[in-house]
Amino acid sequence: MDRTKVIVRTGIVGIIANIILAGFKAFVGILSNSVAITMDAVNNLSDAMSSIITIIGAKLSAKEPDRKHPFGYGRIEYMSAMVIGVIIFYAGITSLIESVKKIIHPEAPDYGVPALIIVASAIVVKIALGLYTKKVGEKVNSDSLVASGKDALNDSVISAATLVAAIIFIVTGFSIEAYLGVVIAFIILKAGFETLKETISEILGERITPELAKDIKHTIRSIDGVMGVYDLIVHNYGSEKWMGSAHIEVPDTTDAVEIDKLGREVAKKVFLEKGITMTGISIYSINTKDEKAREGYAKMKELIKDYPDVLQLHGFYLNSETKEIRFDIVINIEAKNKKETYCSVLEKAKAMYPDYDVEINIDYNFAD
Repeated sequence: MDRTKVIVRTGIVGIIANIILAGFKAFVGILSNSVAITMDAVNNLSDAMSSIITIIGAKLSAKEPDRKHPFGYGRIEYMSAMVIGVIIFYAGITSLIESVKKIIHPEAPDYGVPALIIVASAIVVKIALGLYTKKVGEKVNSDSLVASGKDALNDSVISAATLVAAIIFIVTGFSIEAYLGVVIAFIILKAGFETLKETISEILGERITPELAKDIKHTIRSIDGVMGVYDLIVHNYGSEKWMGSAHIEVPDTTDAVEIDKLGREVAKKVFLEKGITMTGISIYSINTKDEKAREGYAKMKELIKDYPDVLQLHGFYLNSETKEIRFDIVINIEAKNKKETYCSVLEKAKAMYPDYDVEINIDYNFAD
C-alpha cells in the first residue's frame, strides 16, 4: 500500500465533495436569506482547503532524507494538520461574526423545499465522508486525515441543526437560525482548538503509549541472552518514521563478540516486528556469581522504597575486588525535587558501603 497515494486519493474525494456541497449551500443560503446555511457553505469551503493542505503535506512529508534533514520530512504532516486547525478556527470566527450581525440586524429567512432537500442530503454526505476520511486516516496513521474526518462529522451535526431550525421556522414562523449560527460558530471553534492542541502536542513530542512500550520490551526480552530491558526511548519523526534506543541487561560473562551479535539481533527484530529503527543499544552487565552483589542489590531495592519518586532501580553491578558499585535509578519525570532525591539516595548508598566507589545514574520514565 502506497501511503501517500491513499492520502492523496482520500483528499481529492474530500475536495470534490466539499466544493459541490459548498456551491449548493451557498446558492440556497443566498436565495433563502439563511445565514446558517451560508455559514455552513463557508465551512465546507474551509474543509476543501483542509483537504488540499492534507495532500500537499502528504507529498512533502514523503520526501527522502537528505544531509540537512537526515530523519526525513515526516513531521511536515503535523504542520499541515496545524494549518488545518488554523483554517477551522478562522472559519469559526467568521461564522461567529456573521451570526452576531444577524442577531443585531435580523432578517427573516425564506426556506423552500429545495433548500431542505439539499441540507438533508448534505447531512448524509458529510457523515459518509467523515467516517470514510477518519477511517482511512487511522489506517495510514495520518493526523491530517483524521482531523478532516472529525471536522466532517462535526459538519453533519451543524447541517442537522440547520435543518431543524428551518423546520421550526416553517412550522412556527419563529427564526432561531441567527442564534443557531452562534452555536455553529462555537462548535467550529472548538474543533479548530482541539486540532491545534493535539497537533502542537505531537510536534513537541509525546510519549509512546504504555502498550507500545510494553510490546517493544517484550520483543527485545524474547531474544536469548537478554535478561532485562530498560531506558526505552522512542522518537517520532512522522508516520512510519520511528527511532529508538534502549539498555539491555546481559550476564557479566558475555564477551564483546556475543554482545555485538546480540545488539544486531535486537535491532533487526524490533525493526521487523515494530517498524522502529534502534539507533542505540547500550549494555548493563549482571553479576552471575558474586553473592555480595545479590545482597547489595537487595539492600538498594530496600533503600529506594523510602523515595516515592524513585520508580525503579536497574543496571546494578557490584565488584568486590575493585570495590565498585554502579546502578541507575528511574526518577518520575514529573517529580519536583529530582536533584535532591538523587543526592539523598547517593549519600545513603555511600553510607551503606563506605569502602566502595558508588556511582548512580539518573534515568527518567520517558516511555513507561
